[in-house]
Amino acid sequence: MPLPDRFLDELLARTDIVDLVSESVRLTKKGNSYWGCCPFHSEKTPSFHVVPDRQMYKCFGCGKGGGAINYVMELENLPFKDAVAVLAQRAGIPVPEFGGGGSARTRERREKILEINRQAARAFHRWLNGSEGAEGLQYLQRRGLSKRTLTNFGLGFAPNRWDGLIAELSTQGYDKRDLLDAGLAVSSKDGRVYDRFRNRVMFPIIDVRGNVIGFGGRVMDDSTPKYLNSPDTPVYNKSRNVFALNVAKTSKAGRVILTEGYMDTISLHQAGFDSAVASLGTALTEEHGQLLAKYFKEAIIAYDGDGAGVAAAQRAIPLLEKAGLKVKVLRMRGAKDPDEFIKSYGRDAFLRLLDQSENQVDYRLAQIQKKYDLTDDGQRIAFLQEAAQLVSTLHSAVEREIYGGHAAQTAGVTLETMGLEVNKALRARIGKAKKQQERRDLSPASQLQPKTRSLRYDNVRSALAEEGLLRLLMVDPGTVDKMDGLTGEAFSSPLLGRAFDRLSARAREGLSTHPAVLAEDFTGEEMDHLAQVAAQPESVANSARAIQNYISVIRMERDKQEALQQDDALLAAQKKYQQKKAYMEEKK
Repeated sequence: MPLPDRFLDELLARTDIVDLVSESVRLTKKGNSYWGCCPFHSEKTPSFHVVPDRQMYKCFGCGKGGGAINYVMELENLPFKDAVAVLAQRAGIPVPEFGGGGSARTRERREKILEINRQAARAFHRWLNGSEGAEGLQYLQRRGLSKRTLTNFGLGFAPNRWDGLIAELSTQGYDKRDLLDAGLAVSSKDGRVYDRFRNRVMFPIIDVRGNVIGFGGRVMDDSTPKYLNSPDTPVYNKSRNVFALNVAKTSKAGRVILTEGYMDTISLHQAGFDSAVASLGTALTEEHGQLLAKYFKEAIIAYDGDGAGVAAAQRAIPLLEKAGLKVKVLRMRGAKDPDEFIKSYGRDAFLRLLDQSENQVDYRLAQIQKKYDLTDDGQRIAFLQEAAQLVSTLHSAVEREIYGGHAAQTAGVTLETMGLEVNKALRARIGKAKKQQERRDLSPASQLQPKTRSLRYDNVRSALAEEGLLRLLMVDPGTVDKMDGLTGEAFSSPLLGRAFDRLSARAREGLSTHPAVLAEDFTGEEMDHLAQVAAQPESVANSARAIQNYISVIRMERDKQEALQQDDALLAAQKKYQQKKAYMEEKK
């Protein structure tokens, strides 16, 4: 059973989309709307548009769009009714009872897993401070962690038993299937179920809302795997969450410190660097970069100084830059990681190291330099050519000149010579981009089509008129009485026809026709395109005349299509008759 329409209207009326989006995106007002960097893809130039009058958002970069419900669905990766529940809690209104459909079960499942994780975290923490956790506590103390730090991060210990957590949580009504669902138990090939984490120091992973969504477990010796992490579950995705961001997001430091592991992050926090975070047993992803960019403007990569750490930093730099973060790289000498550096040289020394962090361009130039022997002329040329490719990607001419100069000095050539090489690489890059744009410009009709192929228009002229009617209905529900009996059945686009019928029905009932109300009945891709339709300008000053013109185009195009179908049917019948006639003559 769907949620009542009037409840959705009240929910959306109480949810200001500008306030909602501002919780995760820095918005700047321009005219009657707001702009910011999209939270759904990496970008430096804001293309994310929020229109308060229509209570909708649209990104002109990645194409995502919709209303408040879609925004929460996309941002939190939630189904429709779970997103509604989030907004309802935010607005302080109760969600009406609805049928026990899949979405209700999904929400109940998520809530159950979160509660299981919370109880598991309590059990692990209690074991750490009990007799079974003595070895784990000694290990953490040897690593220099204070009792206060252990409590602040909720660290724990998984006992060396096959069913320690299973037995513990069974007393609270949870069975083995529940723990399998939460990723806290594992099933063997013979069907035996046992604890996933055993004889490990435990690190609870907490999201920005304060929910325990997963765990990381570390051995206390040299056995493998060194770290064991929760698998992806309905509440946990390692590519979309960051360790300690729940604490770091409130830091006043203004810069996030990226480390490779839990211990480095916790040690930094204990030393007073409260903006340290770590990815969760995986390489940094675009989603990680986008998440961090919501809270910080600058990132300092403080990975280990070994080959793996350098390679990880090289991969992370472009991802963080794409997310709009200013990136620096910390180079440690005399220690393999931040934890060891602070223990050896102290907090103040690490603070100086942070302040001296190397600009990511210089860092990358240094890494390129390591590949070549600059005493050899051939390799020196190769170094300068590769360096020029890197420098040519910089947006500012000043940056290109400065960093081109650094490369020139390194290789012992003049700034003018390096400038020529950089400009050559830049021209090639611009030329390639221009050719791609020219190819797009040569097919203007394709620019009018939905981005998703399955939604493409069969009749672009009719579809543009259908978009106009839909837009007028979104802006002014009163136009429903001027539609001359038109229904979505007359539309050439099934998507636009469905949306038109749905909004027309709502308008006749005196309900809202904002595009956000369609979120329950339309897919994310469909909502993205409907938001694109709604984002186009449409004047209601002469709506009656515009409606007549749009309807005229739709009916004219439909008549043409029907005439073509009749002609095709006639041709097919004629062909069939000729084939039959030829066959009869052959028989004679």
